[in-house]
Amino acid sequence: MTEPTIPDDIILPFETVASGAKGRIVRLGPAVDTILKRHAYPDAASEAAGQALALIAMLSEPLAAGSKLSLQTRTDGPLRFLLADIDGNGYLRATASFDKAIMSANPRPAPQALLGSGHMALTLDRGDGREPHQGIVAVDDLTLEQSAAVYFEHSEQLPTFVSLAVAKHYSAGQWTWRAGGLMLQMDRTPRDDEAWNHINILASTVEDHELLDPTLAPHRLLMRLFHEDDVRAFPTKPLVAHCGCSRAKVEGFLKRFGSEQLVDMKDDSGKIAVTCEFCSTVYAFDPSDLVE
Repeated sequence: MTEPTIPDDIILPFETVASGAKGRIVRLGPAVDTILKRHAYPDAASEAAGQALALIAMLSEPLAAGSKLSLQTRTDGPLRFLLADIDGNGYLRATASFDKAIMSANPRPAPQALLGSGHMALTLDRGDGREPHQGIVAVDDLTLEQSAAVYFEHSEQLPTFVSLAVAKHYSAGQWTWRAGGLMLQMDRTPRDDEAWNHINILASTVEDHELLDPTLAPHRLLMRLFHEDDVRAFPTKPLVAHCGCSRAKVEGFLKRFGSEQLVDMKDDSGKIAVTCEFCSTVYAFDPSDLVE
């Protein structure tokens, strides 16, 4: 297998020929750094959002043009709400909400306690007018990667290995966020149990720093993990931090309201300010400009 230079912000699909497993590696650099720095969440919330971005990217391969895949959690832990989505162009975005008092008192809750109890939903909108397809799994003191594995085992009857890593990386005098992930799945029949156990053990040896290391090409990581199984990589897909909001879209939304409602939305400066929950861009309008 050749080892071309692979940039950050990619999905690398692969298969292990001997074992018959299929997988994806995701490597996120500038994309996840852009998204997380826009929000300036506490580190624990940023790490969870970064994990969600890596996970939704892995789940999106393949994803048809015009479609969108989203991951959403609603739980009673310090991180109340988490949403990450990706479309067929590889455009990523994420947002989260958390209990500020709890996070301030305990900035580093245990990974299983961060979400607490609730549910995780995966929603596929095909973009063709059909009803979106949604799968839901209970989250009871599980991490995001554990919740994903449970979802596929129970909902899809697919044995699944998921490993996610997020951390700050110091380079060129600054700290930047990086995220990475490894996912394996296999269509299991009774005779495949031994093969799955074998490949699962190999995948379990991956370490967080290997998923994040900007000097370790994903192709080389595949060889490091699965060289016994004749691993085969496929073309990569680029990933981009992209929100999709615009002043025109926000203006069109506000124009649906009546003049009295618009007056009630004014802030102390007399303007109506709308902040995008995904990219934190603030759009300010004069109410008089919104009345048709």
